[in-house]
Amino acid sequence: MRGLRLRIWQAGLLLFLLLWWEWASRTGRLDPFFFSKPSDIAGRIWRWLSTGEIYPHLYITTLEMVLAFFFGTLLGVVLGLWLALAPSVAAVLDPYIKALNAIPRVVLAPIFTLWFGLGVLSKVALGITLVFFVAFFNTYQGVKEVSPVILQNARLLGARSGHLLAHVYLPAAASWIFSSLRTSIGFAVIGAVVGEYLGSAAGLGYVIAQAEGVFDTTGVFAGMVVLMVFVLVLDALVGQVEKRLVRWHPKAEGIQG
Repeated sequence: MRGLRLRIWQAGLLLFLLLWWEWASRTGRLDPFFFSKPSDIAGRIWRWLSTGEIYPHLYITTLEMVLAFFFGTLLGVVLGLWLALAPSVAAVLDPYIKALNAIPRVVLAPIFTLWFGLGVLSKVALGITLVFFVAFFNTYQGVKEVSPVILQNARLLGARSGHLLAHVYLPAAASWIFSSLRTSIGFAVIGAVVGEYLGSAAGLGYVIAQAEGVFDTTGVFAGMVVLMVFVLVLDALVGQVEKRLVRWHPKAEGIQG
């Protein structure tokens, strides 16, 4: 199922769910206090867009996400390359990396808030902790997957450490890194929004938290819809970049991470 036919089915399913939700809310089968109505949610989003009320919050969340994605990926790739090429150091640091990865990231949010305040830095720090391990493990595994035969042939041809890094290790890890971009950017958004939700003065997470605080279910659902559309747009952009950079990967059908 491809192209226009697939889009029609997707749009039809969404329309059916929205119409059922609206009907159930208006007939009392769903309590509007707890579930609101799609028409009210759409009206709230339209008000936010027409008045420009939502744009500063979108800007803050986007800034936090981009910074977390960039620095988390950079740190993960650099450390992944270093440890993959230094087995002795990797063996020493292995239990510490596993222990840090085992910490639920949400418990770090209050600590980062104490350290960096309610501004952008605490949300970026939380996002980095999520993105870092995705980039690190993919880079580390990508370098480890390099064929010993290729390495041996490159050394026989006179390749030194710098040549091996540029022409063997990095290309081998590139497919792993690029294929994880979509997951990384999703984690960057999660870090930004969760940090805003737990304590901030702006951002989409802040909008949702404020609406929840006054039992405004319409505001909560409207914030969730804006967040979903925001993530879908980012996912589509990253998907286009991935297609251009990782052309040799087979196309996957259905749901992608």
